[in-house]
Amino acid sequence: MLQLVNVGQKSLVDYATIATRGLMEEIRRLAEPLEGKRLVHLSATAFGGGVAEINYALVPLMRDAGLDAEWRIINGAEEFFAATKTIHNALQGDPQGLTKTQQEVFRRFQALNAQEFEDEYDFVLVHDPQPAGMIEHFPDSTAHWIWRCHIDLSHPNPDVLGFLLPWFARYDAAIFHMPEYVPRAEGMPASYIWPPAIDPLTPKNMALSPEDAAFVCGQFGIDVDRPLICQVSRFDPWKDPLGVIDAYRIVKQALPDVQLALVGSMASDDPEGWDYFNATIAHAAGDSDIHILNNFNNVGAIEVNAFQSHSDVMVQKSTREGFGLTVAEAIWKARPFVGGNVGGIPLQIEDAVTGFLVDSSEQCAERALEVLNDPALGKFLGRRGKEHVRTHFLMPRYLRDYLRIFHELDPA
Repeated sequence: MLQLVNVGQKSLVDYATIATRGLMEEIRRLAEPLEGKRLVHLSATAFGGGVAEINYALVPLMRDAGLDAEWRIINGAEEFFAATKTIHNALQGDPQGLTKTQQEVFRRFQALNAQEFEDEYDFVLVHDPQPAGMIEHFPDSTAHWIWRCHIDLSHPNPDVLGFLLPWFARYDAAIFHMPEYVPRAEGMPASYIWPPAIDPLTPKNMALSPEDAAFVCGQFGIDVDRPLICQVSRFDPWKDPLGVIDAYRIVKQALPDVQLALVGSMASDDPEGWDYFNATIAHAAGDSDIHILNNFNNVGAIEVNAFQSHSDVMVQKSTREGFGLTVAEAIWKARPFVGGNVGGIPLQIEDAVTGFLVDSSEQCAERALEVLNDPALGKFLGRRGKEHVRTHFLMPRYLRDYLRIFHELDPA
């Protein structure tokens, strides 16, 4: 059997003071006829990245709603994850395609994982490309298979998309963050559009006092009495940490006291992560005011919360972005935010109302300086942003969306 992830327990009652009464009532109404339905989430890793963070909240809430839900992790090896990283980058627009060897590696691991999977579910939720080909090995499945895409497919590499399309066509449904991400290709299943969400009650997003946040940041060498710019994300070229450093250097010319923290996690399905982490360190060129940290530096959920809560400006200067959960996380903490004008980030930020959208390091620096020089502006953006996240991007709404699609696929 594929590895089962222990997700703990959560109760919908705990969200009653955060979500609207109408939403909570709709969840109860939708969940009642689905009680006892079996479903499984399949993904590539249990830590690092947005999929894992979502599932640690979503799966126990599905259970509390009455579904028999679980989450399993596929098996892989370095050659497999190198191939799937190529797929990930290609689907986001990288011109590099798969070699014949990589295609064979992908197919081989789909078959190997299928051998370890017991198809005894009502719903199978497959996350991203890594397990997408397993469906080929269950032609007589009675389950409803759903492919959940968490990346930006607005400009995919056509060869890699063509390689995956025969598998995508077998699914009963696919879910994307935005309409622009749905591939314009024949054979795609019925597509549903909704963005992901954050869990406001996890250690990463729960309320943290300013004093506690400052104390934690201080443990990592941050001077808590000086201004701090921070980006929380994987070390990935699409997240553009090098561009963030360039923006910081522009800001520092005007505000010499400013500091920068680049905080990320290293995921098991991202073999390029360490290479780009080291490239980021090299680009920092020994600047003692640039703090580059990851989960191997003992940076966990509370530490990320502290950096987001304490920072004077939060940044996500992505050049490609499926959604960017770190945007919603930071805005939920009422922090002023500067984000790349790409992918799902504009869904979360109304420019100059709930944050700022930028297209370059120069613009990023300009907006960061604007906030640092006008604390009242930062508070205004933070308050407006928090209410936007409360309305659109919290976990109860995400659960409701899944319950709706289950009803459509299995109306009985």
